[in-house]
Amino acid sequence: MAERRLLLHLLRAFPDARSGVEIGCGTGHFAAFLAGHGLSMIGLERAPAMLADAHRRYPALPVVAGDAHRLPFRDRSTDLALFVTTLEFLEDPAGALREAVRVAHLGVVAMVLNRHSLGGLSRRWGPQSRGELLGEAHDYSSAELRLALEQAAGSRLDAIRTASTLFPDGLSQVIGRVSLGDVIGSAVRFAR
Repeated sequence: MAERRLLLHLLRAFPDARSGVEIGCGTGHFAAFLAGHGLSMIGLERAPAMLADAHRRYPALPVVAGDAHRLPFRDRSTDLALFVTTLEFLEDPAGALREAVRVAHLGVVAMVLNRHSLGGLSRRWGPQSRGELLGEAHDYSSAELRLALEQAAGSRLDAIRTASTLFPDGLSQVIGRVSLGDVIGSAVRFAR
């Protein structure tokens, strides 16, 4: 729920957005959620099992097989390109961000795991560090995410809005400007 609220919060930077592609959509949860909020969404996933699960769970959601590093879409063919805890697991996140900038007309939204949160510490040194998936994730700091987004957007950059959620101790429903929650999100708006 907190991630959904953060996503909707970040989308306020794009009041004219009508379409989007979620890159690395997994089982389609967030793409379907955004479709339910009026965006014409497409999910993109490279893992066959996840792709099959997305088709089964959300049969009305268009989901295509593809690689974040070579998106099968034309330049500026969708209003938004979105990553929801995907960048942390890619071989070349900078390349994937450049591809997202290429296909998006209005901007990019990226939500990532925060390396400076309590969860980030656990993923690096705690019990999660031994896990097959989260132990291999490259969590981001707020500054690192901002720099990656600025570099990918280049001369198209107009503004970046950043927020965070999943704070500890009963504050999981809060969206804050201080990037100490377990999830950081940034909305990159392109110049017109």
